[in-house]
Amino acid sequence: MSEQSKHASPDNLETDHLETPDPEQASEQAEEVVEQDVNQLLEEARLQASQHWDSLLRVQADMENLRRRTRIDIESAHKYALEKLIHALVPVADSLELGLDASNKPEASVESIREGLAMTFKQFLDVLADFNVERINPAGEKFDPQKHEAMTMIPSPAHESNAVVEVFQKGYALNDRLIRPARVIVAQ
Repeated sequence: MSEQSKHASPDNLETDHLETPDPEQASEQAEEVVEQDVNQLLEEARLQASQHWDSLLRVQADMENLRRRTRIDIESAHKYALEKLIHALVPVADSLELGLDASNKPEASVESIREGLAMTFKQFLDVLADFNVERINPAGEKFDPQKHEAMTMIPSPAHESNAVVEVFQKGYALNDRLIRPARVIVAQ
């Protein structure tokens, strides 16, 4: 065999550079890698938990602020709910006061007082209409126990049975919700 073939044979190969791995050392290295991975995962989990905790605290603070603002808004709504209505009624009160002052003057006539009173009453009804208050005047209509209160029943050949003959007091409804029924006399 030639010199080259001797060197090329597998029996003569140098194995100095190849080491067989030590099972204990490999196990230790694997444990170190796993420990590093676990520590890294643990640190990431701690960081994420800290972020979630901060987020939770912020959300709780926001909710408490929202509750407080809502409570204040509701208190204000209850306290000042009628403010818009009062602003609308003040001019009606002013008209009534002017009418009273005018009625005390010697030049005031019954007709001028009646005219001023009619204008003030119309102004008052317009304010009610602006606030969705409907006036119920059922004269000549069929009696409706949901909207009318029968004060009495009378025989009336001029009206059909259960028809409203006369209205004592007109009724009122707010947004289709009955506030006060109309008080009426009904035909028998």
